Amino acid sequence: MFIIIVNTDIMLAKNMAYNETEIRENISKGFEEDGGILMLKKLTNNVFYMPQSSETDRPALGLICGEKYSLIVDSGTSPNHAKDFLAELGTLKISPIKYLAITHWHWDHIFGIKEMNLITVAHHHTAKRMEMIKEYRWDDESLEQYVREGIFTEFTVECLKKEIPERQLFTIGDLDITFKDSIEIDLGGITCILKHIGGDHTEDSSIIYVPDEKVIFLGDCIYGGKYNGEYGYTKEKLFRMIDEIEEFEADHYIISHEEVYGKKDIDELWQHLRTAGEVVGEATSVEKSITIFEDTLNRRPSEDEVFYINCFINVNKALKKK
Repeated sequence: MFIIIVNTDIMLAKNMAYNETEIRENISKGFEEDGGILMLKKLTNNVFYMPQSSETDRPALGLICGEKYSLIVDSGTSPNHAKDFLAELGTLKISPIKYLAITHWHWDHIFGIKEMNLITVAHHHTAKRMEMIKEYRWDDESLEQYVREGIFTEFTVECLKKEIPERQLFTIGDLDITFKDSIEIDLGGITCILKHIGGDHTEDSSIIYVPDEKVIFLGDCIYGGKYNGEYGYTKEKLFRMIDEIEEFEADHYIISHEEVYGKKDIDELWQHLRTAGEVVGEATSVEKSITIFEDTLNRRPSEDEVFYINCFINVNKALKKK
């Protein structure tokens, strides 16, 4: 079952036909817990990850270990999230952790940067967005104002308050290295490729590919974006992004707010998204698009496929309002 969830951070959908909590609960099953804390998991010989947690929108965090150095993928929702992850890594016998790779600028991926205190690498658009966020204030009154202005969702503010109860002295860390298209980091016997991928979710979205392990960290790039207040996809951005991701040979796909996907899973997801996008085209009618789907494939679309069709329709309508 593949349902694209709405990541409730900055600039994402506030109003959807689907209940967000139910979507997260349906997708986020099957992880082992110890005292309520999601534990570190070994994916391959040199790749580990801590699964996502929907309670405070914590994304999955990753670790890639080489012979000389190790690299962390994303810093988490808060200093506490970063501390939890680093504590888990402290139980491993690994090479020194030297690098931190950021997949994109959203709060739940960057608010642990300062706590990580590593050489931090991200796309140059991520740096620009982070400079904007550094101007924000984090007191309760300011956060409530950001909700009214549509900058944050109510859920995001609730998560921020839980993750960072004392925010008077909270500051976001800095990036040390930025890139435009891609950058390779040699960890000693293991190479990580950071590749700008873009997409609808954010313009700065980047993936981290580990060819020796056939693992890709996708961040949030599979999710839709916000267009004139509507959540969804554009065919142009999504299809180009999928084409670029498919150029990388991988067996494991780590998506920030999902369980790990295998090759069969990701292929099925891409097929669903492509089919929905092709069926909809530039249409703005869900009913007509479903009719085209039925005539083309000789079957009714599944609930998931109807969801994807709605995502394309919503954005088509939003863009025509300009």
